[in-house]
Amino acid sequence: MVQQSKRLPLIDMIRGFAILGTLGTNIWIFAHLGDISFISTSNYSEWWSFNDLLRMIVLFFVNGKLLGLLTIMFGVGLEMKYQQSIRKGNAWPGIYLWTVAFLFVEGCIHYILVMEYDILMSYAVTALIISFIVRAGESVINKAMVITGTFHVLMLLSVVIAILLGGIDTTLTNSKTLTSLYQYGSWFEQIQYRLDNFLFYRLESIVIIPMNIFLFLLGVKFMRHGVFSQDENGRHKRKKLFQIGIFIGLPLNLLIFVPGGIFDYPARYLFAPILSLGYIGMWSFFIRFTKLNWLWYRFGEVGKMSLSSYVLQNIIASIIFYGWGLSLGGKLNSIEIISIWIALSCVQLYLAPIIIKHFKYGPMEFIRKHTIQYIVQKQAKHSNHSERY
Repeated sequence: MVQQSKRLPLIDMIRGFAILGTLGTNIWIFAHLGDISFISTSNYSEWWSFNDLLRMIVLFFVNGKLLGLLTIMFGVGLEMKYQQSIRKGNAWPGIYLWTVAFLFVEGCIHYILVMEYDILMSYAVTALIISFIVRAGESVINKAMVITGTFHVLMLLSVVIAILLGGIDTTLTNSKTLTSLYQYGSWFEQIQYRLDNFLFYRLESIVIIPMNIFLFLLGVKFMRHGVFSQDENGRHKRKKLFQIGIFIGLPLNLLIFVPGGIFDYPARYLFAPILSLGYIGMWSFFIRFTKLNWLWYRFGEVGKMSLSSYVLQNIIASIIFYGWGLSLGGKLNSIEIISIWIALSCVQLYLAPIIIKHFKYGPMEFIRKHTIQYIVQKQAKHSNHSERY
């Protein structure tokens, strides 16, 4: 096992890249007022117009790929916490369970107040499961990966077969009520809608847990085998990941351009994570361009406050597109939407170093750190008080 005693800049850079990339998918949902058909081909059977083709080119690079990358990086972060706990001689999962609880509550609040497609709650449940698996040893990790990976592939295969046999309608019909709500409804009405449809919108978060477990554990194994190390071994492993992404992930993800929705699910939930591996390897090439170190550094600062960045970009997108904000939803073409995504990313790349420099943490990370410290201190005082009596 590779022991890492300090934060690795490359890990923060990749995490920041993944956070900004997830907005590249979510921005289309915001811009089209909750209509998820705009991140798929299910409702499209014609020749590609320039506007649609441009949107699909962006989604080819980001849809599912950056989510897969972010999931792997969450596994990396969990392994770093585990190694830190072992070095200090602390019980595991121990205090980490409070981190998981905070993440779940944060995700729940984010779902209710900001966005119905929140991923944090699913990550919290996954992290809870993984925290016990990593403690059980390498053999259990390998078995868990085989079981969850096989289950996930078989589940997707059954969905594709059902689609081909006509058992599943791939058309994603958007509710006019939902579109109208995001275009004309108040913020409080949108909150009420999310609460009323809580189970429906949390279904994806439950279904993808097997995939999350596999990718979390993949991140754990990457960390243990030195994939992110700045030595020759790390560079060699990242080169292999780049080759896997280019020669396997890239061709498979080209199937996203086949209209009709047949490959929407496998492209997002199976082929996309393979290309995510290529993105990890790609960063080995990026950091060779030392003249752009100022830019890589900024990605790293976004990565250090990843939770705050994720929530912030979704809040700003809500303000820009929803009716209670600037009300631009449903009014922009693909070039304009992409421009907003790039602009929001630049804002985060600018703000993150300033926030980290002055406060060391992002707002969400600061609240989490001090909340957990307070809980642990209270527990310690209570334990000491009980021992006296």
